[in-house]
Amino acid sequence: MASTDPSVQDRPDIAGLEAGLDALESRQETRTLFRQTLVEKVLPPTVAVLLVLAIWQGLVSFGIVDDPTKLPAPAVVWEVVRQAWLQGDLLGYIWTSVSRGLLGFCFALIIGTPLGLLVARVKFVRAAIGPILSGLQSLPSVAWVPPAVVWLGLNNSMMYAVILLGAVPSIANGLVSGVDQVPPLFLRAGRTLGATGLKGTWHIVAPAALPGYLAGLKQGWAFSWRSLMAAEIIASFPDLGVGLGQLLENGRNASDMAMVFEAILLILIVGIAIDLLIFSPLERWVLRSRGLLVTY
Repeated sequence: MASTDPSVQDRPDIAGLEAGLDALESRQETRTLFRQTLVEKVLPPTVAVLLVLAIWQGLVSFGIVDDPTKLPAPAVVWEVVRQAWLQGDLLGYIWTSVSRGLLGFCFALIIGTPLGLLVARVKFVRAAIGPILSGLQSLPSVAWVPPAVVWLGLNNSMMYAVILLGAVPSIANGLVSGVDQVPPLFLRAGRTLGATGLKGTWHIVAPAALPGYLAGLKQGWAFSWRSLMAAEIIASFPDLGVGLGQLLENGRNASDMAMVFEAILLILIVGIAIDLLIFSPLERWVLRSRGLLVTY
């Protein structure tokens, strides 16, 4: 509490200093108002979606694209989605692809994390395979589908192999980038305190490299999802079930653009949902733990 001593109150500079200290002590984090959340988080994407739908409907209504086999109206696509839901197929399409994508991403995480640490910490390994990882990261995922089919056949193993080849380089390179950005002072301080070897990696390097590692994870998931869609489109087979990529290919084969747009929208929705439910909370947690995300 601010002092009530007259001698202190007569000195405005000290009184102001004490008032500032009191404000720091009493400041509390307040919850974001619902209206503010609505305006800042919900309204912008809603307006963007409505704008896209309006432009889409306008292209159809004003005859700019007068062939419904090329561009069906939004209502037609919605009816296809609704029928798939009523028939019980919609969740099956989504689960087939999402389960494959997440499982393949977990395998890529298990392989890419130690590989990234090895490349980042051992100079010989970095010189040997660092450029190869960068080259693999720039290689289109679809290029791995034909050899994977020849080597493993038309099965889920082929799908996981394509996901691994697409995601592991991104995860490893993200971790390497994060380790490279760790301040040398942290490493010297860790060695002074006895944190060397695995202890230094676990207590010093890994926490400091977490932002770069998280960026690599996000990119790795994007590569996993794109790799899976490419594999499902090219390697369609009845025994594999119908995922979103296979649904897209089925629509193309049947010249059913409503089904094609249904698949595209579902692929987009799943990608956005994974980012909002998994990676965005992780990113906020990392930023908040470093004092980079402050809300009042």
